[in-house]
Amino acid sequence: MKPSKEELKKNLTPLQFYVTQEEGTEPPFKNEYHDNKKEGIYVDIVSGEPLFSSMDKYDSGTGWPSFVRPLEPGNIVEKEDRRLFMKRIEVRSRHADSHLGHVFDDGPKPTGRRYCMNSAALRFIPKEELEKAGYGQYLKLFK
Repeated sequence: MKPSKEELKKNLTPLQFYVTQEEGTEPPFKNEYHDNKKEGIYVDIVSGEPLFSSMDKYDSGTGWPSFVRPLEPGNIVEKEDRRLFMKRIEVRSRHADSHLGHVFDDGPKPTGRRYCMNSAALRFIPKEELEKAGYGQYLKLFK
């Protein structure tokens, strides 16, 4: 269940709240994960639902963390977004309904997709901490 707006404001930083709850965008290149090269998974900052793996992360040159595919496609919702006078596909988390970023069809093989995410919407769980954090089933990705 998604926490109340008051709880979210108390538990998230102002930037995390702005990005996830108000469909904001953080600055490129000045965010926590755009150049993170560690092994692990990325989860929704609000719900903890698994979203992306470092195995699918690549440097798109855009200044935001980019992935070729979601780790758990069932935890991702894609919606049409026409807010900036153009048609884009917004990416949201299924359970928390957090705004994560956008997906574009200009990514590398094998998918041709670029999931361009906001670091502020994500929490990184390093490979070494997966078991302790309750995500042990994903350790097999890194063997």
